[in-house]
Amino acid sequence: MKPFTFKHFEIQQSKNVFRVGTDGVLLGALADVENASEVLEIGTGTGLISLMLAQRNTHASFLGLDINEEAVSLTRTNFEHSPFQARLKNIHQDLKTFETENKFDLIVSNPPYFEESGSDKDKIARQTIELNFQQLIMASVKLLADHGILSVIIPAEAGDGFIETASENRLFLKRKVNIKGIENSKTKRLVLEFSLTEFPVEKSDFVIEKSPRQYSDSYIELTKEFHVFKK
Repeated sequence: MKPFTFKHFEIQQSKNVFRVGTDGVLLGALADVENASEVLEIGTGTGLISLMLAQRNTHASFLGLDINEEAVSLTRTNFEHSPFQARLKNIHQDLKTFETENKFDLIVSNPPYFEESGSDKDKIARQTIELNFQQLIMASVKLLADHGILSVIIPAEAGDGFIETASENRLFLKRKVNIKGIENSKTKRLVLEFSLTEFPVEKSDFVIEKSPRQYSDSYIELTKEFHVFKK
């Protein structure tokens, strides 16, 4: 499978590991990494999100977890061939049995969101077989530093349930970005950020395309340091 080339790094891909997609790019560009020193990515896939965050934050250290051994191997390859390799580590690990003394300033995840189905396509990455939202939230509460942030991208229809489950576990919504595929369409995805302390919620809208196959000015501006846009 062809690699995906960004301005400052390249992503090797595999048919057995969830590929580079818009959700990952959006989370990598939008997650609040500015003040983080220790970052944990849950479910690294190709390593895209951690690589984008490492480009945005030049001093933070990153640890990635993935239950898929092939994904771990692919992520390591992508980390090792990047300019940020000294600050990036990835391990083969199930979040449900992950233990560490460390606390993280940012936990980031593009988690599985489909209920179990008969499809085998990207089964672990897309279906809540190995990790569901409640498990992600409960683990994050334990792993976050006092000032830490959990940042996720999920389907819009899953937002209310995720926010409610987070609140039940004393994790408070801090930021909500409504992602629309095209102008004047329904919200497609949500970038949600949570903290252990209650703050006024920052809300915004973001449009990916201004017309079919034409990126919006906002998307081009957001990703200009990553994407190689055709002239």
